[in-house]
Amino acid sequence: MSLISIMTDFGTRDGNVGVMKGVIWSIAPDVKIADVSHEISPQNIYEAAYVLDRQAYYFPENTIHVVVVDPGVGTKRRPIAAQIGSQRFVGPDNGVFTPAFERAKRENWPIKVVHTDKPEYWLPKISHVFHGRDIFSPVAAHWAAGVPLEDLGTLIEDPIRISLPRPQRTEKGLVGEVRHIDHFGNVISNIHRNEMADLADVKVTVSGITIDGLVDTFGAGPIGDLIALYTSTDHLMISEVNGDAATRIKAKIGDKVEVISRN
Repeated sequence: MSLISIMTDFGTRDGNVGVMKGVIWSIAPDVKIADVSHEISPQNIYEAAYVLDRQAYYFPENTIHVVVVDPGVGTKRRPIAAQIGSQRFVGPDNGVFTPAFERAKRENWPIKVVHTDKPEYWLPKISHVFHGRDIFSPVAAHWAAGVPLEDLGTLIEDPIRISLPRPQRTEKGLVGEVRHIDHFGNVISNIHRNEMADLADVKVTVSGITIDGLVDTFGAGPIGDLIALYTSTDHLMISEVNGDAATRIKAKIGDKVEVISRN
C-alpha cells in the first residue's frame, strides 16, 4: 500500500491540511497519509528543509513526501516531483529539498526530477494561492496510484538549491551556528557528532554561555542546568533540564555555536 507524508506551514486551524488529504483520497482512496508537521514557521524554507531531512529516511522506501512551505506560490517557481534514492518528494522548486540532493550526492544515490507541468495530473481549476491542494496533492496521489514519474512532467536537471551553512574548523575545534529551535526550546546546531569525533573534553559556547562537557540525555543534571548533548540525529544541542534553553539564553537561528577541545 502506498504512503504519503505531508509537511506544511499551514497549522491545523483553517482546514487546509484536511482538504489536501481529501484531494489525495479522491484520487487514491487506499493510500495511507502521515502528518510530519504542520507547524513549520510561516514561509521558512530552511526550517522545512531541516525537519524533512531529519524525518524522511525513517519512512518506508518509495514514500512520497509532500512539502508545502511555499512563499513563491503562484509565481514562476516550478512545482516539482523527485525520486531521490529510495524516497520520493513533491513540492515547490524553492530549495526545500536541498538536503536530500546533498545526501544523494554523498551516498551516490540516483536522482530524477520532473517539473510537474502536466495539467491532466492537477485539479481542473487551479488557485494561484493554494498549489498544495490543486497541484501537489493530486500529483502525489497520481504518483502513488501508479503513474510513472516521467509521465507527471518534464525532466529537469537544475532544481533550485539553497545555501546551507557548514561548520568551520578552527585551531581548537569547530564553529557552527544554531540551525533549529524545537518545541521544547532546545537549541540545535548544524554541528554533527561525526565532526566532533576527534575532539575531547569539550566546551560549548552559544549566546555568551559556556557549557563544560557533554551529557547523554536530558535528565543528566539538576533541574535548571544548561547541558550540551546530541539530538536523536546526532547534532549538537544545548538544553535546559526541564526548561527552555532558547528563552533562557535568548538564542536565535544563526547564532554562533563554538566547540573548543581542551586537549
